[in-house]
Amino acid sequence: MNLKSKKNKDNLDSSMTFTQHLGELRHRVIISLIAIAAGAAVAFGVYNNLLSLFLKPLCEVDPHHCQLYITGPLDGLSIRFNLSLWAGLFLASPVIFWQLWRFITPGLNPNEKRYSIPFVIFSILLFSLGGAVAVISFPHALAFLTSIGGPSLTTLFSPSKYFHLIIFMFIAFGVAFQFPILLVFLEISGVVTSKSLRQWRRRAILIITIIAAVITPSSDPFSMLAMGIPMVIFYEMSIIIGKLLKK
Repeated sequence: MNLKSKKNKDNLDSSMTFTQHLGELRHRVIISLIAIAAGAAVAFGVYNNLLSLFLKPLCEVDPHHCQLYITGPLDGLSIRFNLSLWAGLFLASPVIFWQLWRFITPGLNPNEKRYSIPFVIFSILLFSLGGAVAVISFPHALAFLTSIGGPSLTTLFSPSKYFHLIIFMFIAFGVAFQFPILLVFLEISGVVTSKSLRQWRRRAILIITIIAAVITPSSDPFSMLAMGIPMVIFYEMSIIIGKLLKK
């Protein structure tokens, strides 16, 4: 595609009507749903390996009760479908991020569009990093939650509640680790500046601490620190990166 045709395409994208935008959104959503379905099908086939992976934190905390208990005949099938769907969502996340950015980029100017691919790549990497931190911190969170009630309580976890906690910790950390992407994007767009971020540093640290305490599903101190400390580091990195990109 030569420079003239590319320029015409950019002008066409920027002048799309509301109906065309809805059609474009539907197209992106359909592609994302197909990717999720394909990922869920793969996860459904390797369910036993996936289940063993999810049970590792429980086995580390309590090797003598390394089992989950169901009470209904359909619970096993329901758990397999739900776990496969969440795994499919994770496997499809690169496609989803790409479709999201492809939908957003027509509204950006040419200088902002060149950042779209790096933004997608770093969004995927940071989401995966957040998920990895959640997996690492989950055994500590589980140990805290099982011990806080006292030694007289015996824990028998149901699959739905156990998977609900670990999956939402994964999502919470993955979303929280998108924080620097948002800040750098706002800096590039001119909404905030590196100078203003430096001036808001103390208030930002306080807000980050509150957010980490609120959105951490397990609410244990280890997980809150595991989320809050990287977000503070990301805040400082965003100031430096935004300043360099502006230059």
